[in-house]
Amino acid sequence: MSAGPAVDPRGPRFAAIVTTVVLAVVLVTQWWPLLALQTVVFAIGAFVGLKPAPYSVLYRLVVAPRLGPPTEREDAAPLRFAQAVGFVFALVGTIGFATGVTPLGVVATAFALFAAFLNAAFNYCLGCQVYLLIKRFSPARASS
Repeated sequence: MSAGPAVDPRGPRFAAIVTTVVLAVVLVTQWWPLLALQTVVFAIGAFVGLKPAPYSVLYRLVVAPRLGPPTEREDAAPLRFAQAVGFVFALVGTIGFATGVTPLGVVATAFALFAAFLNAAFNYCLGCQVYLLIKRFSPARASS
């Protein structure tokens, strides 16, 4: 999976805000089809790329033109890893709600909501930090 080009860090934070709202609605309503849609959003961000992800497109077309140019760029790899983690929790939550194992759906969705809220409110990407820890403690690849 190619991580893709560096991104405007305001885009992922915007996506985290939208994700926080979506996941909060899911927890309140326990409406699993909305969580299934969020799972697809996570999957696109993780496995296709951040640029075609729906919230990225919304940010790029509606929000970014109203802001000045970014003063910094952010590596896409940790963000895509975070999307993959969100995908796993949302998928587990969707399966839990859809199969009637409501506590599983609630707990998995709450974990995803917690991580999204950290990013939205405090600009702290939990999945990104896990990615960096994994990268730090992974054995170095042998060079040819």
